[in-house]
Amino acid sequence: MLDAKILRQDPDAIAQRLKVKGFELDVARFRKLEVDRRVLQGDTEALQNERNTKSKSIGQAKARGEDIKLLIAEMGDLGERLEQAKARLDALHEELSAFTWAIPNLPDASVPAGTDEEDNVEMHRWGNLPEFNFEPLDHVDLTASGALDFETASRLSGSRYVVMHGQVARLHRSLTQFMLDIHTREHGYAEVYVPYIVNADALYGTGQLPKFAEDQFRVEGETESYLIPTAEVPVTNLYRERIIDAAELPIRHVAHTPCFRSEAGSYGRDTRGMIRQHQFDKVELVQLVHPDTSWDALTELTGAAENILKRLELPYRAVTLCGGDLGFSAAKSIDLEVWLPGQNAYREISSCSNFLDFQARRMQARYRDSETGKPEFVHTLNGSGLAVGRTLVALLENYQDGEYRVHIPDALTSYMGGDTVVELEPAASG
Repeated sequence: MLDAKILRQDPDAIAQRLKVKGFELDVARFRKLEVDRRVLQGDTEALQNERNTKSKSIGQAKARGEDIKLLIAEMGDLGERLEQAKARLDALHEELSAFTWAIPNLPDASVPAGTDEEDNVEMHRWGNLPEFNFEPLDHVDLTASGALDFETASRLSGSRYVVMHGQVARLHRSLTQFMLDIHTREHGYAEVYVPYIVNADALYGTGQLPKFAEDQFRVEGETESYLIPTAEVPVTNLYRERIIDAAELPIRHVAHTPCFRSEAGSYGRDTRGMIRQHQFDKVELVQLVHPDTSWDALTELTGAAENILKRLELPYRAVTLCGGDLGFSAAKSIDLEVWLPGQNAYREISSCSNFLDFQARRMQARYRDSETGKPEFVHTLNGSGLAVGRTLVALLENYQDGEYRVHIPDALTSYMGGDTVVELEPAASG
């Protein structure tokens, strides 16, 4: 969440910056809430002081053996009025809290203006686009014989699920293991295994709640719990309400988890195949760093994700998200988009973001400053390293040979037991 001091100092300036994200801050309402808060707080403190003063007078008079009936009468309904004032102040604090928790993070000054993905700014490209002497198939047609079985998955669970078979299932598993090995052995990330169900506090901490409640799969039970939309949620929340020694920073974690999203806001987009599903796997990178190093950390984290694409020899491009396409909690995001021949387009495969202290304030994740000894908020970052299902799609489409075979890149052959080709079949006619 935003620093309340900055918001109070110049709400108009904050509102202007938030317009880059397409968010309209209700400055008039915020100012009214702040005025009401100060008035109620003053009233409550005055009643509290009055009660303390009169209670002290009664105690002193009683100690002197004086009659205290008159003093008690003067107390009258002071206690009741104080409780009522406290109740009004608590209610206002809840209203103010709900208002501020719904405000997104401020975009960094380097974030380009724009309304949607069409306004994102390309930074660079890597790799050569494959050239085929045949019409490349998309991953759905390429696996139509059943290696990717969307029909059976639909009978089991509904739309936007998949069942994988044989070598394709193994390729999906191999990609996961490959990514984890590279990030832990070469990029300095410590692997963690985390729960797939979290409480509401964890989702509030990283910014999925309250704004994106409709995108979450809620789990029925005694407590408010949800299936995780990304490993970012449990991994970042490992440090919720903790004060870390400054010497522990930076903290780098990698985790493989399934992810669950209702995709309530997708409005029918990408319903074909594996691009946008309710359940998918990701290898997630998370960092907690000193505030002075978070922008360098974003470069490093993005580079780690790019390295996976380079090792797999998959052509991609990196783009800076414009304000209108920037996530709720992010101050800046760099998306990596892999080339998909079946769509003749680049598609997102990783989004790497710097949240500055926005998530840390919500989670109360802090480090103790080595010079002052005071706790300060860490900066948090995360990014996919990579989305496993979309990486599988990219491999199938980029490495097809026109004969329903997919050639495995050198980096994965050892994970595939030495296999160099995935053998597929055309769908049975009729």
